[in-house]
Amino acid sequence: MSMDFDGEHKIEATRAEVWRALNDPVVLAGCIPGCEKLEQTGTTTYAATVAVRVGSLAARFSGHLTLEDVVEAEAYTLKGQGQGGVAGFVGGSARVSLADDGGGTLLRWKAVGQIGGRLASVGGRLLHGVASKSAAEFFSRLNDRLGSKPDCI
Repeated sequence: MSMDFDGEHKIEATRAEVWRALNDPVVLAGCIPGCEKLEQTGTTTYAATVAVRVGSLAARFSGHLTLEDVVEAEAYTLKGQGQGGVAGFVGGSARVSLADDGGGTLLRWKAVGQIGGRLASVGGRLLHGVASKSAAEFFSRLNDRLGSKPDCI
């Protein structure tokens, strides 16, 4: 099953501050819902473990993330894959870009994901809802970390 998502979020912090946060495994681990582990394994690679619940299905996904097409303080593409045992697999990519917006930063993202196994059987509407809720929670936590209130567009 394939899924597409996108969004924009105004963050009341400078582009440099947002860029640093988006590249700091400690900050990201605190912002990603269900993140149990996020450690840098190379210059642009990370290992992650994330626990998720979708309906009655709960799973722990372990996998890796890679940053590609990095343009310092402006954009990157995040690619990742994870295995959740009998629950299935997840994979995908997200293009993240930053732009100055007054005294803050406008973060735009566009993601494409693939889901397989039992997780895919719970249905697209439920999966989309969980993914949207997780994205909103991520940006709320990121805004809290950077000392501002979320402003989703």
